[in-house]
Amino acid sequence: MSSPDPHTGTPTVTPAATSAPATAPPAGAAPGAVDGRWGLLGPVGLVLAGGLSVQFGGALAVTLMPRAGALGIVSLRLAVAAVVLLVVCRPRLRGHSRADWGTVVVFGLTMAGMNGLFYQAIDRIPIGPAVTLEVLGPLALSVLTSRRAVNLVWAALALAGVFLLGGGGFESLDPAGVAFALGAGVMWAAYIVFSARTGRRFPQADGLALAMAVGALLFLPMGIAESGTRLLEPSTLGLGAGVAMLSSVLPYTLELLALRRLPAPTFAVLMSLGPAIAALAGFLVLDQALSAPQAAAIALVVAASMGAVRTQIGGGRRRGKRAVLPGPGAAEGQ
Repeated sequence: MSSPDPHTGTPTVTPAATSAPATAPPAGAAPGAVDGRWGLLGPVGLVLAGGLSVQFGGALAVTLMPRAGALGIVSLRLAVAAVVLLVVCRPRLRGHSRADWGTVVVFGLTMAGMNGLFYQAIDRIPIGPAVTLEVLGPLALSVLTSRRAVNLVWAALALAGVFLLGGGGFESLDPAGVAFALGAGVMWAAYIVFSARTGRRFPQADGLALAMAVGALLFLPMGIAESGTRLLEPSTLGLGAGVAMLSSVLPYTLELLALRRLPAPTFAVLMSLGPAIAALAGFLVLDQALSAPQAAAIALVVAASMGAVRTQIGGGRRRGKRAVLPGPGAAEGQ
C-alpha cells in the first residue's frame, strides 16, 4: 500500500520503500549504531508505529470508498499529502536538469499508479491478502537483483504462500481484485527503482514532494470524474485528509526519524511485516477475518520477504556495495 520515501540517496528500503538522511554517529560509534539510552526499542517502536499507521490508513480508506469511490480516495490522499509535503519541504523548482524533471515525473506516475491499483484492489478483496499479493513485486525485485541461489528458496516460499492464499485457484477472491493487487506490486517495484534515482538527483525530501504533486495532478481529474462534488463534502474531505496523514505524512515522518537511529537491515526486516499488519487492520477495522490457509499464506510471504531482504543485505556487503533493499509507501506501496 504505498509508504513514504525520503529519497535522500541512501539505500532504498521497503516495503515502505523509505530512505533517510544519514546521521553521523557519535565519535567512536560504529555506523548504524543506535542510541545507547533507548537501544533498539525507540526506533523499532517508530517503525512499527509507521507500519500500523499505513495499514490502518488503508483500512480507513476502505470505509470511505462507498461515499467517494476508490479513485476519489486516491485523489484526496495524494492531494493532501502533496500540499503538506510541498509546504514542509518547500522544494526548489530551479536548477534542475531535464533529466531530473523526467525522473521525478516518472516517479510520480509510478506512485500514482501504485496507489490507484492498490485502492482498486482493496475495494474488491480483503486488505490482508491485497498487501500480501502486492508485496510480491518488491520481493521479485529483490530476488532478481540478488541473483543468489538461496533466493530460489524465498521465491518458493512466496509461491507457496500465493497458492495457499488463492486456495489453489483464487476462487475465494475476486479475480479483478487479485489482478489489481498484482499490478500494484509491479508498480511498487518500479517505485523502488525510481525512488532511488530521484533520491540521487534531489536533496532531502524534495523529490518526494514534487513526485507527490505530479501524482495528485494526474489523479485529480479521475477522482472528480468518479465522485464529482462528493469530494467537497466536509466529512469526506476530513476523512480523506485523515487517510493522507495516516498513509503518507505520519509514516514518512516516523520512518525518517527511525532510520536516523536504526540500521537499515533491521528497518527492512521490520517493514516486511506489512502483510501481517494489514491483516490485523482488516480484522479490527473492517471485520475481515482470515481463514487458516490465508493466515498461513501471509506468514509464508512475510518469511520470504524477510529472507530475501537479509540475503540482499549480505550479498551487498560481501561485494562491498550498498544493497538496494526492496520494500509498499510510503508510497507502501500504499
